Amino acid sequence: MIKVSDTAKTKLAQLMAEEGYRVETDFVRVGVKSGGCSGLSYELNFDNNTLEDDKLFEDNAVKIVVNKKSFLYLVGTTLEYSGGLNGKGFVFNNPNANRTCGCGESFSL
Repeated sequence: MIKVSDTAKTKLAQLMAEEGYRVETDFVRVGVKSGGCSGLSYELNFDNNTLEDDKLFEDNAVKIVVNKKSFLYLVGTTLEYSGGLNGKGFVFNNPNANRTCGCGESFSL
């Protein structure tokens, strides 16, 4: 399960609308790929098609799709959004990460 904070929900709905997606029917695709300064990095996109190995979740009225491989790295993660002058944008609070880089965009287990 991946959780979505209230601030992340608000920003996701705004960005989805700007790109022609609807938070009520479309979803956020979250994944992990090799790369980044700590070894693995997060991916976040909008989509309206599911694939055979996808897992679909819903939290805080946001539909989230994760492929099975990425799910193993992301289980228990909370997606948050930090805006403002010192904000980082979307932040993955991942309890599985043993080490993260300074920018918070990559991690290792």
